[in-house]
Amino acid sequence: MVRDVLLVQKRELEDRLREGYVERAAKAGAFKSPLIHVVLGPRRAGKSFFAMHGLKKMGGFGYVNFDDERLAEIRDYDEVVAAVDALYGKPKRLLLDEIQNLPKWELFVNRLQRQGYRLVVTGSNAHLLSSELATHLTGRHMPVVLFPFSFSEYLRTIPGEMTGREKAEAFRLYAEEGGYPEPIIKKVDRREYLSTLLNAILYKDIVKRFQVRAVQGLENLVTYLMSNVANEYSLNSLANVTRCRSPHTVEKYLRYLEQAFLFFSLKRFSFKVKEQIRANRKIYCMDNGWITSTAFRFSPDRGRLYENLVAIALRRRELAGECGVFYWKNPEHEEVDFVVKEGLKVTRLIQVCARADDPKVLDRETRALLKAGKELKCGGLYVLTEGMEKEKEMKWFGLRGKIRFLPMWKWLMDCG
Repeated sequence: MVRDVLLVQKRELEDRLREGYVERAAKAGAFKSPLIHVVLGPRRAGKSFFAMHGLKKMGGFGYVNFDDERLAEIRDYDEVVAAVDALYGKPKRLLLDEIQNLPKWELFVNRLQRQGYRLVVTGSNAHLLSSELATHLTGRHMPVVLFPFSFSEYLRTIPGEMTGREKAEAFRLYAEEGGYPEPIIKKVDRREYLSTLLNAILYKDIVKRFQVRAVQGLENLVTYLMSNVANEYSLNSLANVTRCRSPHTVEKYLRYLEQAFLFFSLKRFSFKVKEQIRANRKIYCMDNGWITSTAFRFSPDRGRLYENLVAIALRRRELAGECGVFYWKNPEHEEVDFVVKEGLKVTRLIQVCARADDPKVLDRETRALLKAGKELKCGGLYVLTEGMEKEKEMKWFGLRGKIRFLPMWKWLMDCG
């Protein structure tokens, strides 16, 4: 039976390798190393496609997709290996797709590596990034995080050379529609696609896996968060508005949603760990397409959409281990959207300003930057706008600093 399933998957693999491929910013060249490579990210973000094309460049490889109900009850893992050897001619490289669906997957993976296989595994659960990988694959794995298309990757789907104005127009469309590959490449209905995908994530990856009983509370929480992206939250406030049973239940549901790569949170920056823990956090969504497709009565608030895009780009860097990301707020409720910390030093403070042509808005954003810059001893001050590009010395009641204004699309291209 296993051999028959893998034969069907082999044909599917051959079909997929014949499809067009958009080169991703993540590099598959590291697949050459003997480490176990773990490709992580949201469902349908292109992890499998990325791994397939990366391995294809290196020659033959075997393929097993564990996101297949016909393999759900498999217990004899040697039967899987035997079927792969028979179908692929005893390959030394293996791609094991959606590995988190396999019970005790880490023992199986470790054994295969000891037997000399070069392994690439994919998973749609962020928990694999931390405790499971650290516990079971210490020193033998290399994580590769793949999100939906970044803006640079999105531009690669558009044929021909583009002017700066055309890139700015493409950015506005990208900010509305997000970066999920299939709606962009295959031109399928985006709203229907993302609605179906959301149901699969909620009910397959969360409700079924974690045996959630109060499904309505989880659904209410998702709807509320989608409609309040880039806002602060507390566990008590979320428990009240979503009618979840308690702040503890909300905390648990948030953890599930973050593990499934639907949302992520930013802590408020403080030099004191206790203050970071106690302060409200800000919520962001993994892709703008979710927000505009599924949020309840979401108004076309470009500022929140743009801020979410910047949060995603910084989160990508954070998961790659390049930096830490926070937000800043002082007792006067003045706020800086993003604090970027590299090592022990704060290196950049970033404001996102969709209305840079409004003097009052611009004054508010730059004033907060100058105050945060002084407090955090950071000179890298940025305001990301729709089109403004300049560097200007700014002053406010004795505070002064050089602030760089950049078009958001240019900044996103630099982030990959």
